[in-house]
Amino acid sequence: MKGLSRQVVCRVVIRGVVCLGLMGGMLGQAWSASTVWPVQMPYEAPPRSEPVPDVSVAPNTQPLTPEELQRAEALLPLLEGKQEFWAMGEFVHLGEPVLSVVTKALSLPGPRIRYNAIETLSLIKSPAAVPALLDTARLDSEIPRIREHALRVAVRLDPMQTAPAIEAMTKDANSSIRKAAAVEARYVRRKEVIQPLIDLLGDDERFVALSAVQSLWTLTRHETEFHDWDASSKQDRQAWAQEWNEWWNQSKETFEMPEPKSRKRAG
Repeated sequence: MKGLSRQVVCRVVIRGVVCLGLMGGMLGQAWSASTVWPVQMPYEAPPRSEPVPDVSVAPNTQPLTPEELQRAEALLPLLEGKQEFWAMGEFVHLGEPVLSVVTKALSLPGPRIRYNAIETLSLIKSPAAVPALLDTARLDSEIPRIREHALRVAVRLDPMQTAPAIEAMTKDANSSIRKAAAVEARYVRRKEVIQPLIDLLGDDERFVALSAVQSLWTLTRHETEFHDWDASSKQDRQAWAQEWNEWWNQSKETFEMPEPKSRKRAG
């Protein structure tokens, strides 16, 4: 009896092992069937595109005819409204000869018209527009946003013309205008902007002084002692401005603007 019981137990154990093996195989097959295996596909570069001919219309370079001048005048009110982008494009197509018309928009009522006129002048890209832009930038009665934009565009068109305006704007009663002058001065590689920037270091507003010292570092690359400008008081900044004044008084006769740093291309 005992021998028979052992045989029964062995058969049960063997059958259980076989069943477990079969179940494991089935589970393995099911897992393999549901798994997505990444495969490296052969890469083919896209075909090179054919050169596309330039079909754009070049801006006009000829003086405007009386009809074109009349049409340009009629476009001025459209610098505000649903057709403003179309009107700006028309002015750009008329080119530099239309500057005398677009600059009239700088004094029209409606801040959007004046702002879009500045945008149009930036698209025409003529340095001849800089004097009118600087007049707008210096205008005390104009809103700060338009004054700042006029200065920014003037500096982009011809920075060498902007030094007197920047010097005047560093003394403006509006702190945002003083900051704009301090920021844009870093693109004007002329010695005339150095002293006005130094004068801004002791400004009541810390953000104005920070903009001024960053422009000074950019223009002169003069290395000063470390100062915590971010946590500075007005008294701190006035004392640090004296350090810059002492350096400038000793150096301005022989100082030459260093070459701007070229940006390194990635890769």
